[in-house]
Amino acid sequence: MKKIRKFWINLSNSQTSAAWIFVFPALLGMLIFIIIPIFFSFGLSFAKWDLLNPIQFVGLDNYKEIFTEPLFGKILLNTVVFALATSFFGVIIPLILAAIMNSKIRGADFFKTAYFLPFITPMIVIGIVWEWIFDPNIGLLNKVLQVHINWLYDPHWAMPALILVSVWKLIGYNMIIFLSGFSGISNSMFEAAKIDGANPVETFFYVTIPLLSPTIFFVVIITAVSSFQIFDLIYLMTQGGPLDSTNVLVYAIYKNAFEYFNAGKASAIAYVLFVIILVLTLLQWNMRKKLVYNEE
Repeated sequence: MKKIRKFWINLSNSQTSAAWIFVFPALLGMLIFIIIPIFFSFGLSFAKWDLLNPIQFVGLDNYKEIFTEPLFGKILLNTVVFALATSFFGVIIPLILAAIMNSKIRGADFFKTAYFLPFITPMIVIGIVWEWIFDPNIGLLNKVLQVHINWLYDPHWAMPALILVSVWKLIGYNMIIFLSGFSGISNSMFEAAKIDGANPVETFFYVTIPLLSPTIFFVVIITAVSSFQIFDLIYLMTQGGPLDSTNVLVYAIYKNAFEYFNAGKASAIAYVLFVIILVLTLLQWNMRKKLVYNEE
């Protein structure tokens, strides 16, 4: 009772009341559009519903159907391959570029802007431009490489093409984060390494990487999570094809919910994806003491 009374006394304070008034719309929106749908979707994963007829409880049938169909295994593998490849190249390339930019090369500001532009470009524009670049007949990529590859229409090349576009879009954002990490490293560390006779490669691996490891750890986590949730690029460029070679979990959720009208199965896939991302994040977090320098 004392805690409740204290809460209402604090609430009656003019500043506290004003704060709650400003925060309330955001809390209401979170409740309506995030929290309630999460619990509703979880309950729906144990039911059959075609968005028109009454909801029917079916227990674990949706999960059994998911894990017994061969297509789900292929979709899961596609998602893992896409996420791992995008996370690897989407971290390594921006890290190298950030190290180069940090060395105060001429035109660094221009290159920072140029690399960051793809990140703020709408995905619909990126999809249209890269579809033209990948076009097997008039595409720029085939013209430059002097080859004839059906990039988005060949099951062997469609996924690498999407990974290329995804990494290209991520480079600028991750590079800016790495540059902010570089700004927190004292120049005296590099000067000490130079006095000790370390060459640029040794300085990068034995000084820069350890001191930048908290930033690298952060970038790896956010890149991995966003890669597992890829949808717009798949929807715009391949629609999961050809032959489901680029079909991923989030696109499968969309297909089941809004094309096959199987909301229960879509919800079940969504929670499988949730568990995968949760486990991956927890594993990365538990490994931080080994991966992050001076982590307590």
